[in-house]
Amino acid sequence: MKGYVHVYTGNGKGKTTAALGLALRAVGAGFKIFIGQFVKGRDYSELKSLGRLSDQVIVKQYGRGVFIRGNPEPEDVEKARIGLEEARQATISGEYQLVILDEANIATYYNLFSVDELLDLIQNRHEGTELVITGRNADSRLLEIADLVTEMKEVKHYFADGVNARKGIEK
Repeated sequence: MKGYVHVYTGNGKGKTTAALGLALRAVGAGFKIFIGQFVKGRDYSELKSLGRLSDQVIVKQYGRGVFIRGNPEPEDVEKARIGLEEARQATISGEYQLVILDEANIATYYNLFSVDELLDLIQNRHEGTELVITGRNADSRLLEIADLVTEMKEVKHYFADGVNARKGIEK
């Protein structure tokens, strides 16, 4: 089966959630999945669920567990570059039918690695690997080569009323 490139971007909630929904569907079809989470290093509830599927789903985080504000720290760059190389290996190996690069758009936005490096990974992936890239601020060159682009648009969000991220819903 030919693999396609999906990009889930935009200001609205649901990019990672959509990617994980696709992963859940893929598990049901017997696929093996690699999920690389860039700029993330916290213990999110989805990690507990995915851990129960560890025979089919590999999840790795490439972040310090803090939000990047302004210029990234050298450790942010180092972790993202390790993640990019591991993601490259996952996409070329043919071992995984689905590879999700969660928040890779944010990683390129903060120059943790370049858009050109991400485009190279896409161009050199195994032909049967479905690739999903999430995160705000997707580069126009990525949008151009993607086969499917979904933009999440925030219309209304209770965060604006001071509601913090809730366990099991946003974290």
